[in-house]
Amino acid sequence: MVEQLNYEVLKKINDIEIRHYDSFIIAKVDGYGDRGFNILFNFISGKNTATSEIAMTSPVISQEIAMTAPVLSERESIAFVMPSKYSLNSLPKPIDKRIRIIEIPERILAALKFSGRWTTSLFNKKSQQLLTSLNEEKIKVKGVVFTMRYSSPFTPWFLRRNEVAVEIIFN
Repeated sequence: MVEQLNYEVLKKINDIEIRHYDSFIIAKVDGYGDRGFNILFNFISGKNTATSEIAMTSPVISQEIAMTAPVLSERESIAFVMPSKYSLNSLPKPIDKRIRIIEIPERILAALKFSGRWTTSLFNKKSQQLLTSLNEEKIKVKGVVFTMRYSSPFTPWFLRRNEVAVEIIFN
């Protein structure tokens, strides 16, 4: 069984969950999009200073930010949530310099679940649904919408759990 990132549901607004997350640690690669998955997979498979395997957890978090014209920059990131047993001090260090280890502080997210294969068009549709609902509720967002994928690539498409989420200011 894969460890999942813990959260507490504070409120439900239609299909959206308002969640509280305690701080957690991620291993992150910027600028490689989904190709960063292999870089991170090598890290948890033993390509680290301790040459030890790190258990896979879920979700895998990805973010794609495309700037409008003129294109100033494009940044894609992918991150693995590290098992809860690790601290910043106890987690083996990556050998690959493209990997950054980051502690994400406690925060409140609004999340919308959906199933199926992840596609850009589905991400855009679900992101718009999430942001429209939050706007209607007068809930302010902080940052950009990102994807959380919970299922392995071997899970049949119709059983896959995906989410779009955004940090919010919630009282």
